[in-house]
Amino acid sequence: MAAKKKSARRKSTKAGSTPRASSKKWNAPKNTFLGLLTLPFRLIFNCTRNFKFYLRWPLRFSLLGLLGMATAITLFILIYVTRAQFYEMDMVAKMPARTMVYASDNQTELGRLHGDNRYVVRYQDVSPYFVQALLAQEDEQFREHNGVHIWGLLKIPVYYVKYKKVLGSSTITMQLARNSFQSITEAPGVDRKLLEIALAYRIEANYNKDQILEHYMNRIFFGHSMYGVEAASRTYFEKPSKDLTLSEAAMLAGIIRGPNLFSPFRSLEKATRERDRALDRMVDSGFITEQQANQTKQEKLEITPRQRRTIQDTYVMDIVDRDLKLILEKNNIKMGNLKVYTTIDHRLQTASERHMEDQLRKIERLPGYDHQTRSKWLASGSTRAPQYLQGSLVCIENESGAVLSVVGGRSAKESSLDRATQDPNKRKQVGSIVKPFVYLTAFNQGLPNQIRDTPINGKPRNYDGKYHSSISVTRAIAESRNCAAVHAGLFAEKDNVSETLRKAGFKNYDVEDNSYFLGSGNATPWEVASSFTIFPNQGRRMRPYIIKEIRDEDDNLIYESGVLPYIAANAYSTSKVRTALEQVTKVGTARALQGRLNFRHPCGGKTGTSSNAKDAWFAGYTESISCAVWVGLDNPVNIVDNGSGSSLALPIWAKIMNSAKNLGYPMYPRAIPRAVPVPPIR
Repeated sequence: MAAKKKSARRKSTKAGSTPRASSKKWNAPKNTFLGLLTLPFRLIFNCTRNFKFYLRWPLRFSLLGLLGMATAITLFILIYVTRAQFYEMDMVAKMPARTMVYASDNQTELGRLHGDNRYVVRYQDVSPYFVQALLAQEDEQFREHNGVHIWGLLKIPVYYVKYKKVLGSSTITMQLARNSFQSITEAPGVDRKLLEIALAYRIEANYNKDQILEHYMNRIFFGHSMYGVEAASRTYFEKPSKDLTLSEAAMLAGIIRGPNLFSPFRSLEKATRERDRALDRMVDSGFITEQQANQTKQEKLEITPRQRRTIQDTYVMDIVDRDLKLILEKNNIKMGNLKVYTTIDHRLQTASERHMEDQLRKIERLPGYDHQTRSKWLASGSTRAPQYLQGSLVCIENESGAVLSVVGGRSAKESSLDRATQDPNKRKQVGSIVKPFVYLTAFNQGLPNQIRDTPINGKPRNYDGKYHSSISVTRAIAESRNCAAVHAGLFAEKDNVSETLRKAGFKNYDVEDNSYFLGSGNATPWEVASSFTIFPNQGRRMRPYIIKEIRDEDDNLIYESGVLPYIAANAYSTSKVRTALEQVTKVGTARALQGRLNFRHPCGGKTGTSSNAKDAWFAGYTESISCAVWVGLDNPVNIVDNGSGSSLALPIWAKIMNSAKNLGYPMYPRAIPRAVPVPPIR
């Protein structure tokens, strides 16, 4: 009975008028937004649900494909009209390159700053081998398409399903669009790809194929902060890109897909493997024969040796960078592409660095020198900051204030502290360097030519233990008499001496007690060199400067430094101190200039030695140049037994001035107008 009932129910269902649905109906989701978003897909699914299986799914895929294409085209049109039109096509050709810094001859390159590490090069100045390798690797049909590979775009949905990322066949033009406009990378995946396509069409409409390749080759990232084929060629092979061989060109093109991973500096084996793959692609593209490829694969890649890969930082470039940030807006500096012309005489700069190093090595070999030496620090391979003997100097042209050379230490690579212009811990006591300014102030106050040279309450002491009830100011300065300097300072008064020092160029030298008349305060060689220019300039001081001119990439002048003189001291008082400073170099503490140091030209200057001989100075001038030299250790201790400014710093000054003479800088006096005495203030 049960079997009969089941059979009857089956017959009843079969005989019914309503057919059974072939698939379930896709109902709208409860969320209104999702409902609207999925509406086209639900319509396709629901309209085809009663079709036979072998018709239903092919039809669904076809309709979905058409729907996707229609959606993409609609989005592309919207993006092209509403967004792509607002991108400036001029930006494709503008790219941040390094700011070039030149010496005073406007030709010798001192270094590069800011911007990208890039040399912008023209299409015709790049090796044809690299162009061919690039096309074979990145976009074989570049010359045929209009910016987009239509068939390549069909890979996008396949890659999305496989990798969950919006990937596809980006042409060189699309990559150029992405590299030129950084805001593209911030867009969502599909939106970014459509924007790339829209901008690629615009780029193709504004530039020809060679121009597109030129801009792309200048924008490629090659690892190690390098951009552009020219920078890569110079860095990896020490040659311009126009001279690249087939092997070198193929390697550069090969490592583009992973510039840091395949860098020859990190793995020559990986770079060689990528070169060989690029050569195979060039064969497939018809650029070279298989025989050429096989022969090239046998060549060994000769890359830049390790010791020449890093351009050593210099103290000069640090100073230029600091001044540049004061002169220009931050955004202008960041973009680079500037030409900075400095006052640095590269010949005198080289001589200054050489003479400094030679003298410091001699000091390190003196009997009784028991500190770390540079050679031992280098041999140890230590990564700690060096504690070896240091030195710094600044040379300034008297007539203009132009800085001709700067040495901030023995190596900017080994120690970044610039001892010539910066001294955050204020360790450099100037010693007797300050005495001429004490006497200068005293002359302003009416000091006579004779002065007492005796202790006051037992202080200070003269170095030779001798004292005089009366001594000429010229002799007191020439022999660097401590007691006489204190008497002069008390005559001048502390506040007046502080004011004179400030006008002369000392930024933070405030006289607090009698020891400051003898140099217990601090200053940098930059300040000291600038202050000593007032003596050959009859009391005038020129503002020291190192950047004389800045031009943009189109050679338009955007900054020019002017000579800014001002009266720093009374001309009559200055001339009296000048006479005494000239005696220092003839019969005083710097008389070695005329003898063993073999500098027999008109000059003036002053030695300086701080307490316990921790700092050794000499600051002096000829008619054309003023120069201040400092020698000491960063952690101030006695340098060497019997060390002084005359024995440690003076030889460097003498050698630099002899070099300056050989370079044509005048050593003999200019015409000096007669100084008119000024009545004393009190």
